[in-house]
Amino acid sequence: MKIGVQLPEVEWEVPFPEYLAMAQTAEAVGFNSLWVGDHLLYDLPAGARGPWEAWTTLAAIAAVTEQIEIGPLVASTSFHAPPMLAKQAATVDAISQGRLILGLGAGWNRREYDAFGFAFDRRVSRFEEAFTIIRSLLRDGAIDFHGTYYDAERCVLHPRSPRPAGPPLMVGSIGPRMLGITLPHVEAWNVWWSDYGNTPEGFAAQKSVVDDIASSVGRDPATLDATCAVLVQLDGGGGRQMGDYGAGEAVEPITGSPAAIAEQLARFGDAGASHVQLVVDPITRSSIEWLGDVLPLVRS
Repeated sequence: MKIGVQLPEVEWEVPFPEYLAMAQTAEAVGFNSLWVGDHLLYDLPAGARGPWEAWTTLAAIAAVTEQIEIGPLVASTSFHAPPMLAKQAATVDAISQGRLILGLGAGWNRREYDAFGFAFDRRVSRFEEAFTIIRSLLRDGAIDFHGTYYDAERCVLHPRSPRPAGPPLMVGSIGPRMLGITLPHVEAWNVWWSDYGNTPEGFAAQKSVVDDIASSVGRDPATLDATCAVLVQLDGGGGRQMGDYGAGEAVEPITGSPAAIAEQLARFGDAGASHVQLVVDPITRSSIEWLGDVLPLVRS
């Protein structure tokens, strides 16, 4: 089981040099992957706040790291014209020399859509067209597409990703319609911690549902990586800020000593997770360093 960590979004305003130092620290202590949220604006009790832009951030992280996998958790297909998103993904995959995992989703936070001028209606239908364009460009290098929401006329992706088939695709959704659209094509699926209760048992139950949907669309579940975000709270944590998503859900974070956290994380592997992304409270460089002691315990 791979273990990744999500960098801050709006928990605190991180100076960009510190953001890059956190990324390098995560690589140095042994995390397998680094993730950034693709969001623009949240309404929080302290006021409206937003994170750094995801794709330029990923490019910067790719340039200052060497081995760790990187990706958006997950990229909203609504925030860019689909061919442009494919272009960005191919570029970041080239900068990182083949370390990008392309997580994709339809988005949920209407506040940022309205503020930045993106259409919020019919998001799954829009996603379906965008997903067709993005995956075709990354895997085949060209597409001629005319849909209800998007057009890509004789579009060619050049230069290509350093990987002939492009970066692996991951869908960040457990909605039946979204899974029906994506599972025939993606390498992985992901579920957010508040959507399954943040427990190995909840993840196993969700995996069973996704496996059934995969089988119904002709995909062998064994060929899919099942991944999940896991909320971990360390000393000093005061609750995860992430807008209204999951608000009101009674979800307990993983807590305890390095050994206790390692034991709990290992159970996700037993439940079928091939990759977990730690959502850490508080998320600081010292938290990442502290978790470096957890990683070898999980792997042993």
